[in-house]
Amino acid sequence: MRAELIMIGTELLLGEVVDTNASFLAVKLAHCGVDLYYKSTVGDNLSRGKEVLEQALRRSDLVIISGGLGPTEDDLTRDIVSLVTKRELVEDSGVAQDVQNWFYERYGTQTQIPPHNRKQALFPRGSHVLANPVGTAPGFWLDLDGQSIIALPGVPHELKTIFSTSVEPVLLSQTSGQRLVTRNLNFVGIGESRLEEILQDLLAKQSNPTMALYASGGKVRVRLTAKASSQADALSLIEPLTDEIQARTKGYLYGLDGQTLEEVVGRQLMEGGLTVALAESCTGGLVSHLLTNVPGSSSYFQRGYVVYSNLAKQEDLGVPADTLRKFGAVSPETAKAMSEGVRLEVGTDFGLALTGIAGPGGGSPEKPVGLVYISLASSSDTIVQRHLWRGTREQIKNRSALAALQLLWQNSQ
Repeated sequence: MRAELIMIGTELLLGEVVDTNASFLAVKLAHCGVDLYYKSTVGDNLSRGKEVLEQALRRSDLVIISGGLGPTEDDLTRDIVSLVTKRELVEDSGVAQDVQNWFYERYGTQTQIPPHNRKQALFPRGSHVLANPVGTAPGFWLDLDGQSIIALPGVPHELKTIFSTSVEPVLLSQTSGQRLVTRNLNFVGIGESRLEEILQDLLAKQSNPTMALYASGGKVRVRLTAKASSQADALSLIEPLTDEIQARTKGYLYGLDGQTLEEVVGRQLMEGGLTVALAESCTGGLVSHLLTNVPGSSSYFQRGYVVYSNLAKQEDLGVPADTLRKFGAVSPETAKAMSEGVRLEVGTDFGLALTGIAGPGGGSPEKPVGLVYISLASSSDTIVQRHLWRGTREQIKNRSALAALQLLWQNSQ
């Protein structure tokens, strides 16, 4: 079955609203064993919506439309489907009563449905109404000659509810039994091109599962997708490849699927009975924020200092004034003194420190914007890393925080 998505809404085209419905539907269709080939986004315009739907029906077996089912004049999905399929709009008495009851409950028993709200009970003739238990706009399913159109409301929680309760079970019963299952492998501290070199032979001979690499924000993700008759069978195809990749990429592969680096670090610290304290300058508490996002982090995260000024570094962490005067706040010497100072001050197993120049100003030829030193102190050793990032202030802070978590992850195993 070849599927296509049509996302309706001028707000989507203008970037005012992020289209989360498309990603949800794509994942769900793959789970159902339906091949998604195309996705279109069109504004609230009758002629352009009609054109997009006509194109979709020329090339797809299943078309799912999101949005345009509300009560206002610019909600045009019913009209578009009616025009393209030449099925007149007819009122569903049950839906009309549901809408009337909603107005009764909200405004009183004497309230009648406003004329523009009656359109929510109109559907192309022959449609199967998809009940909306969390909103007032039902969806509909219209079967044609070997093709189907499914229209769902654009409000995300309504779309998800209707799809999961009324669409997904039917699609699962209609497909051939083949399921697409995806596992994501998450990497840090390695570039996309270097990882591709390591996995080149696996990429060259891929078939089922398939592989793809994606890079974003200092992380790389390897997507493994297998098609099989069941999720268990698909995972059995994926697991040997996962094991092979893991054996080749130790020190970089930190988690699977939705696991975050801070979750993995937290689990390691908790399992090892280890504690950490933070001393942050250029990241302004970002690393502490990430670590404490994880439930149960109070068992290993003891304290975090944001020591933005030289005076704070001296008073809170005991960084010697001579070190700051001789080497500067952004230096390996100061980073080392910060990590060792916070560890001794708090009495933790690890002291993690960051100091750098996030920009856009404050740099020099000797110490450019993006220069960051990260230090990790323990009872046995102190490690200092030098990084030079490119990007905006926010990007430099995020990359620095990620590198700090990576350093802690690699040394707390």
